[in-house]
Amino acid sequence: MASAEPGAGEAAEAAEAGYEVMSCDRTEQSQRLALEELISTEASYVHNLQLCVCDIRAHLRDKQLPGLDLEGLFSNTDDILHVSRRFLKGLEATAGQGQEQLLCISTLFQEFKEEMETVYKTYCASYDHALQLVESYRRDPRLQEEILATLNATVPHTGASDLSFFLVMPVQRVTKYPLLLGKILENTPSSSSAHSALQAAARAMAQVNANINEHKRRREVASKYNKAEQLTLRDRLARLNTHSIAKKTTRFSRLLMHETGIVAKTEDKEYDDLEEKFQCVASAVATLKENVASYLGHLEAFLLPSLHQPDLQMEQGPAQQHRRLSELLQSTVFPEFKQRVDRLVWQPLCSLSDTLEGPQQLVKKRLDKLLDYEKIQERKSEVGSVSYEEEAAMNTYLAINDLLVAELPQFNQVAVQLLGQILRSFSALQLDLAAQVLHHAEKELEQLPHGHMPLPSFWKVVEDSLQQSGAQLRAFCQAFETVTPSPGTQQPLTPAEERKVLSLVSKHGPDKLYQVTSNISGSRDLDLTLLRGQIVALLQSADTKGNTSRWLVDAGGPRGFVPAAKLRPYSPVQVQQPVMQLLGLDGGTEGRRHSCASPEAPRPQVATFTPTFQVVAGFSFSARRPQELSLQAGQPVVLLEPHDKKGSTEWSLVEVNGQRGYVPSSYLVTVPVQDPAGWSLPV
Repeated sequence: MASAEPGAGEAAEAAEAGYEVMSCDRTEQSQRLALEELISTEASYVHNLQLCVCDIRAHLRDKQLPGLDLEGLFSNTDDILHVSRRFLKGLEATAGQGQEQLLCISTLFQEFKEEMETVYKTYCASYDHALQLVESYRRDPRLQEEILATLNATVPHTGASDLSFFLVMPVQRVTKYPLLLGKILENTPSSSSAHSALQAAARAMAQVNANINEHKRRREVASKYNKAEQLTLRDRLARLNTHSIAKKTTRFSRLLMHETGIVAKTEDKEYDDLEEKFQCVASAVATLKENVASYLGHLEAFLLPSLHQPDLQMEQGPAQQHRRLSELLQSTVFPEFKQRVDRLVWQPLCSLSDTLEGPQQLVKKRLDKLLDYEKIQERKSEVGSVSYEEEAAMNTYLAINDLLVAELPQFNQVAVQLLGQILRSFSALQLDLAAQVLHHAEKELEQLPHGHMPLPSFWKVVEDSLQQSGAQLRAFCQAFETVTPSPGTQQPLTPAEERKVLSLVSKHGPDKLYQVTSNISGSRDLDLTLLRGQIVALLQSADTKGNTSRWLVDAGGPRGFVPAAKLRPYSPVQVQQPVMQLLGLDGGTEGRRHSCASPEAPRPQVATFTPTFQVVAGFSFSARRPQELSLQAGQPVVLLEPHDKKGSTEWSLVEVNGQRGYVPSSYLVTVPVQDPAGWSLPV
């Protein structure tokens, strides 16, 4: 018995050792199978990606189907394929390394985790949009038929019924990496030197997936609020309710407390610096866009054909060469320059400006959510808990803030680079334009008689030419003044001018009428532009600053300031003695001599066709006594005496239609009238 007990113990130990060996073999076999699954599935994944990019997408691109958005469907699959190929090459290189293979695979995941996170973030964020496109193509029989034909022609062995079979592969693959590493880790003894490395790799890939999910959630929040900002006014009004009004009121009161210092504002220096730089970039883009738009507008106006150029008779000489150079620049050089500015400056600038709209909306929405967040935080500190909606509002603010803090640095950097490139392109275009203009100008300059003259001699010729031209111009002005009609001679007025003068006289009286002696071009605000010979009425003999050289006048509609030196009193020569007496209604015994009439000039005969004044009723008057006479406004009268029997000039004796009577002198006005051969004055 004693000898049997040691034999039984040895058998048990041997059985236990054999079990441990079998268990170790099964663990190693499971580990090897897990490693093979990682490598084989990665190879299959890369192969399917190659089919998706090189066959399916290329085949659809060659068809050039209208309405098919290949960029939206396949997103950045090229980048994923590039990273996955390199990752697969690294995995395959670990085969046959024994116990070192686990360490190499763990190290490989650590090396590729940042690249994987970058490319899969972009793809997963746009994956929902790709699925929406696939669904819309299903409802289009023509596109769906072409897509199925492409799948059957390129990947018939897969049995895929639509593109979603391939589009989901990157999403599935990145989520499977932590599971595959976990399976390898389960079959790796904790005493193994690779156990801790595999744990770190598994945690790293799990963190990659968590970051991808967080990035996608932020993108969804950003898309939500960008979309909300694009609602129409009708939709906004439809969404207005008591809750939204109360929320906006709370935000406004909170903002006022921030501005007044009642409540401390949440400080986030990192975000504040990023937002300040972003706003500077946005302001610079807006200013540059406004300036370029103005520049293109002026360039467009410059390129309009000049109507006066074909009328110039310049068949030879420097003037003809100048015209030829101008025509060449306007027909070839400047239009090409405008097209290049539009393509290389304006269009990229507009695209950059449109790109800024999304971040600008998020910046505004962050402020709103920050005000909500602070209010909820106060309530949470007082009560100790918040509702589900309040918790969601806080998470929304945190998501928007984290998104802006994470992406504004890169966005600002790219925007500044694009803005700098646009400015460099514009500068290069300006230099190129100057070089082209100079090249063509030099070719024309060589044909000029003074083209090879030394510069001092050339400027001497220019100075002499200018002096000679100035002398000719002064002589021409003097000759022009000598043939100008004398101030006392008035040109016949058109019916429209007659009516305007009648209106001015009725409003301001004949003593306020002035005539423009030369063309006036208004150069300042409230200045009028008038032609020589126009009739105006004086309103004030000084401007608002007391400057007596600028008068305020009424031009028969528009009112404004004109130079006083270019006005003279308007007083045509009279042909009837009663009219001459009417001009002395202010009590003088002699007819008033106007400053523009020459005292020595003989009185014209009645038979002449010179414009004269006619007496009309400026206002309607109803007789109240037998000796008075009723008048209608605009009715012609014959002035018999410019005073009453007592000599008072307040009443005048007139005759209308054979009837005589007294009317107030202030009711009578004088208006220019054409000779009988002209038009008849309307009543």
